[in-house]
Amino acid sequence: MEDGAAIWRIARDSEVLDLNSSYSYLLWCRDFAATSVVARDENGDAIAFVTGYIRPDRPQTLVIWQVAVDQAHRGKGLAASLLDALTARVATDQGLVSVETTITPDNTASGRLFTSYAHRHDVGLEREVLFDGGLFPEGTHLPEVLHRIGPFHT
Repeated sequence: MEDGAAIWRIARDSEVLDLNSSYSYLLWCRDFAATSVVARDENGDAIAFVTGYIRPDRPQTLVIWQVAVDQAHRGKGLAASLLDALTARVATDQGLVSVETTITPDNTASGRLFTSYAHRHDVGLEREVLFDGGLFPEGTHLPEVLHRIGPFHT
């Protein structure tokens, strides 16, 4: 739970992610610690994170909620390493058939991250709009495109 405030700050400073309340990051670190991961620098400070959860109706599907790397640590492959480590851990602990995430069309960095992830793991990648932008109450949200990666080879 001690990572909640730090990952909230990383998400806020990303200027790309939809920022959730600080309270939600504290809850996330408590309730979804097994499906999330935090990277630290040499001083032990959080510098990147991947948060996820297991879909209740698909217990072998990991949904990646957010991925963020502190500005000073970008461009080093840290997000890809964290994603690989998290999915390997979930695969060992629970079995893993697929990974899902949503990405807005303007988030090219996330699009590249998940496309390269699928290529590294030699699995398929399907895309379809999950939430049209018009569903969001603020009226200015881009569509959220579901990226379904898998099935993983067992």
